[in-house]
Amino acid sequence: MTRPACLDRFTRSSLDIQMLRWSLILIFFGFGYAKWFDYEAQALIPLIDNSPLLSWLHLAFGIQGASYALGVAEWAIGAALLAGIWQPRVAVIGALGSVVTYLTTLTLILTTPGGWENSAGGFPAMGGATSFLIKDAVLLAASVALLKHDLLRSSPAPA
Repeated sequence: MTRPACLDRFTRSSLDIQMLRWSLILIFFGFGYAKWFDYEAQALIPLIDNSPLLSWLHLAFGIQGASYALGVAEWAIGAALLAGIWQPRVAVIGALGSVVTYLTTLTLILTTPGGWENSAGGFPAMGGATSFLIKDAVLLAASVALLKHDLLRSSPAPA
């Protein structure tokens, strides 16, 4: 039996969904690549060390090892998003990984010292890493939209 037209409208990969998917794939592969270099491992130190969610990475893997681990995770999520073009269930895993990634990085705004510029009165004047991390709110929204799409796409057609 075919899907109802109202469901079919939401499950086709329209241009906006394709753009979200390919943008996230590019971001995960690009940022994952950067994790293999010392400059990125060093830049991550204050973010990881002050995060209750991520601080264990330096203890478990060391500074460069933590960067490698994040890079592998980012590449795995990017690969799942890519494979998800053809495999809807894999797409759900990739989109979930993306949602978790951006929820986690947004918490860094709260835990990284210097996130709000004191010389401008603090919040809402962004300082330090906050001005870089705030874009993850949009990436989280894109990930949620992709997850919603992929959940619909992977659900079995009604009987």
